[in-house]
Amino acid sequence: MKMERLIGILSILLQREKVTAPELAEQFEVSRRTIQRDIESLCRAGIPIATTQGSGGGISIMEGYRVDRTVLTAPEMQAILAGLRSLDSVSGTRRYAQLMEKLSAGTGGLVPGGAHMLIDLASWYKTSLPPKIERIQGAMEQHRTIRFTYFSPKEESVRIVEPYYLVFHWSTWYVWGWCQMREDFRLFKLNRMTELTSGEAFAPRCAPLPNLEPEQVFPVKYQVTVLFEPSCRWRLVEEYGADCFIVEPDGQLRFTGGFPDGNSVLSWVLTFGDKAELLEPAELREQLRELTETLVHRYRKGDHHGLS
Repeated sequence: MKMERLIGILSILLQREKVTAPELAEQFEVSRRTIQRDIESLCRAGIPIATTQGSGGGISIMEGYRVDRTVLTAPEMQAILAGLRSLDSVSGTRRYAQLMEKLSAGTGGLVPGGAHMLIDLASWYKTSLPPKIERIQGAMEQHRTIRFTYFSPKEESVRIVEPYYLVFHWSTWYVWGWCQMREDFRLFKLNRMTELTSGEAFAPRCAPLPNLEPEQVFPVKYQVTVLFEPSCRWRLVEEYGADCFIVEPDGQLRFTGGFPDGNSVLSWVLTFGDKAELLEPAELREQLRELTETLVHRYRKGDHHGLS
């Protein structure tokens, strides 16, 4: 893909004094004309690139450019390449691993072969997620809308969105774009999208970066207090950190935290079975009491709905 190639070309130019178009064409397995168009794209992006003809000529970043050619240290490059390699875990291809090999070639040892950072961005939805990401990437590159059915806690709806960014956050993939229904920028979780198709071309608008602060995406509606048995410590530490609770004199754990809606609170507390007691707020405690009574009625002996 073009963006990956541009990153690769820029990386090589930052590390080498000069490189020829045939070298780049061979390294990235494209034509010399494609490399020329890529160089033009980098120039339009504000990177002053000089080309010289004849013996000893080639492509280089102009002297005096404010970016120091040594700006990318070996550890920094390793981190970049680890991130690129992690994308293979989503796409199901070796596209990014091949880019790593091309970036590593001829760099004078700046990028050692061994890596100490491994990142896996794959999810449980290994069969459905990659096609969505590929389709959304294609729509972004071609400036086409995407259309999909979206499932949220409030409703099921059909959305048409101008996509601008794919976002990996909170261990989940999202797309950030302009929603025609809401007439505003929105964040959509890919796992909640079905029947995804690309649509009409659109004129790109100035898209702000998404604000991924939890209070922006999941505004707190309820401050809750829950009392847990000591055996739940590992889950609390894993999900909310070691400072989310205080240890009571009897060893129980008093948790406090914010939640965006009541259903999230009730479903979360229920996953702990009889090892958790919701103390506050009172209205949710009452809802949990009513819910457990309903469950007792549903599962009590003799109430098997067709089972004998």
